[in-house]
Amino acid sequence: MSPKTLRRAMNWWPPYRFAGIRVLDIAEDWSSARVRLRLSRLNRNYFGTHFGGSLFSMNDPFWALLVVNSLGKEYIVWDKTGEIDFVSPGRGDVFAEFKLTEDRLEEIRSATADGSKALPWFESTVTSPDATVVARVRKQLYVRRKPAKD
Repeated sequence: MSPKTLRRAMNWWPPYRFAGIRVLDIAEDWSSARVRLRLSRLNRNYFGTHFGGSLFSMNDPFWALLVVNSLGKEYIVWDKTGEIDFVSPGRGDVFAEFKLTEDRLEEIRSATADGSKALPWFESTVTSPDATVVARVRKQLYVRRKPAKD
């Protein structure tokens, strides 16, 4: 699936669509993604700010998607662990950006070259339009090369 097709599909996917999450961009080379979450009555918490589950959801799949599509079909990539630190209330649109560098991919390739697993951590920040940090999200992936077929 191309990045453009995946972006369109994710924007129609009910959990994202009804939560107010919109995938704004996925780079053609799978090196980055950008996501927006709009505040609405469907994703407000008791205090009138963004529901924490929606903040986490807007970040959830992107590191795994970028890594698996950048490394290729000879790798297994799974989410292993996730954590979120709520920094300030989100009261309007918020954004998250994901940038995967070639250096990080090389680290993973090196760590898994002998068949070992790698457990890299990735971080993203949820910000408001004025760059106020709303949350910091960390995701750990499980990555391993698939065994060679004889």
